[in-house]
Amino acid sequence: MTAPTARTDAARAVIPSAPLLEHPRFAGSSQLADVMSGATVLGAGSRGDGLLAVQGALLAMGFALYGGADGRYGPDTARALRNFQVHAGLRSSGVLDAATLRALEALAPAPGSRGQSRALPSPFYAGQKVRVVIALREHRTFLFDPLGQLVDIFPNAVGTAATPTHPGLKVVRAKLDQVATEDAGARLWNDRHVFGARLLDLSWADGHRSGEEMHGTSAPALLGGDVSHGCIRHANEDILVLHDALAVGDRIAVVETLQDPHLGVPVTVG
Repeated sequence: MTAPTARTDAARAVIPSAPLLEHPRFAGSSQLADVMSGATVLGAGSRGDGLLAVQGALLAMGFALYGGADGRYGPDTARALRNFQVHAGLRSSGVLDAATLRALEALAPAPGSRGQSRALPSPFYAGQKVRVVIALREHRTFLFDPLGQLVDIFPNAVGTAATPTHPGLKVVRAKLDQVATEDAGARLWNDRHVFGARLLDLSWADGHRSGEEMHGTSAPALLGGDVSHGCIRHANEDILVLHDALAVGDRIAVVETLQDPHLGVPVTVG
């Protein structure tokens, strides 16, 4: 074996070591090690164990990924990554690059857990306690208990550019059960299933009608996008949780991003 020379030692000194993946969701994946080092990005045509781990983290953080984690990059994975990049303040490219992976390392929950470890919204809007924060551009709904502790994060779909969901402070005006929700769908859209399993009618905090509702959906593949007529859609299993947790009069904060100045100081956990 040839002994190292001064030249080879100097060369080694200027070659930076690849950043280590420390999060237990991602550590040990050679695919993600290559991403973290900047050697590659994961986009169209990518598949593998690292991408599967990233998909699992995005699902656990409440980002929409229709069909679940399968280790293959497709349009749903691209949309989930774009929504996460909005949350993390990154360029919304929809591909997994080193910056996006670093943000996931910092924010993803432990294996087997849901939510995220820090950078959560405050349960206060303009000084008033809220039960829900809806982040329009990252397509997530944050549910808090009456004491202000995070319960869960759910994916949502919101209004199109032509029929936007309007930000501001709203309140639950009425709660519709399954029968009333189906009746409303039949009356308004000639489709008993269009509003899914439950509907929460929202008004502005001053009592004026907002024309917006939180409800379920008959099109879960569209969650994570801007597709509605202004309402906030959720998966049917999620709207059941929200319907049961909320009461008439509870406040709902609707913001474009979690950097909205009306929100209180972000909550960090862990």
